[in-house]
Amino acid sequence: MATKRLALLTLAVLAGCGGDHGSNIAADSLSRDLQRLPVDSSAALNDQPAAAPVPAAVAAKPKAAAKPAAKPKAKPAPAPAPAPAPLALDAGATVSLAVDREITSRTDKAGATVMATVSSDVQDSQGRVVIPAGSKVTMTITQIHESENKGDKTGKLTLTPNSVEIAGQSYALDASAEALDRTLRDRKTNAGDVAKVGVGAAAGALAGKLIGGSTKAAVIGGVIGGAIGTQRAIETQDRDVVVPASSRVELTLKGTFTR
Repeated sequence: MATKRLALLTLAVLAGCGGDHGSNIAADSLSRDLQRLPVDSSAALNDQPAAAPVPAAVAAKPKAAAKPAAKPKAKPAPAPAPAPAPLALDAGATVSLAVDREITSRTDKAGATVMATVSSDVQDSQGRVVIPAGSKVTMTITQIHESENKGDKTGKLTLTPNSVEIAGQSYALDASAEALDRTLRDRKTNAGDVAKVGVGAAAGALAGKLIGGSTKAAVIGGVIGGAIGTQRAIETQDRDVVVPASSRVELTLKGTFTR
């Protein structure tokens, strides 16, 4: 409304001052003002500067290739497990054996070889089997002698272990062995025993004759001497050392055994 009033006022002024020419100009101006679309004065003005044009050289420049994604770092390989400790038995460890055949001082001599079988598994401190049951032990008879008097209860027998065979492989042994079930077996009367009786009788007869001075005294002396000789033969009768087949032998290690 204010715009229309302003246009009329302008027209009047021009009419007074410039005649027809001014009237035409004013009318034309008023006509344009009347045809102009009303302006929404409440609309927000966009006073942002227009975007500057991108230079052709810049626009044509290719974009840099994107960097490949960094590969994740590989985890370090785990440390190899330590090698297991070798199978070993300390000095003093014992091994139960059973002899494969009878040992006797009547037929065996020093230097003879005797085989024995391990009776049960032998384990180390970690519970690992070092010498399995059934392994074969080779031993040497280093000393053997029958008992020669009644007071000797065991005779003489020494066994020396040499090696043990495990799964087809032989291992040296530093050990001693004791036969736990050895006994003494009486031998039959032999020439030596008869000689002992005869010597006793002759000695008795000689002593009787010298003391009594007669045949009767000599006979009595001979009977007494024979009795003494018989007793002497009994007391000194040879008895063989015997270790029955399959009887127990205990092996004791003197040094460390490793396989």
